Amino acid sequence: MYAVIKTGGKQYQVKVGDVVFVEKLEAADGANVTFEEVLLVGGEGEVKVGAPTVAGAKVEAKVLGQTKGKKVIVFKMKSKKGYRNKNGHRQPYTKVEITSINA
Repeated sequence: MYAVIKTGGKQYQVKVGDVVFVEKLEAADGANVTFEEVLLVGGEGEVKVGAPTVAGAKVEAKVLGQTKGKKVIVFKMKSKKGYRNKNGHRQPYTKVEITSINA
């Protein structure tokens, strides 16, 4: 069984046991998190598509930790003006393990 969930403005296809990095959630390590916005549930030859979400469906996950992504360098420059600006950015993520899918 698999599901498509929406969190942090992004969509993820998940199965039970998957470990996924999602946009940062305000949850402590080891806490359980429920994703209510389930867009699609499939498995056993049957697919339920929501309009926009599947009614009564939810995906439960366990928070494994908070982490950051790789550093992205942001460099701005204007030619012939002497303007240069260099910044770095590391996006915060939450590592979660999918424990159950309830359709």
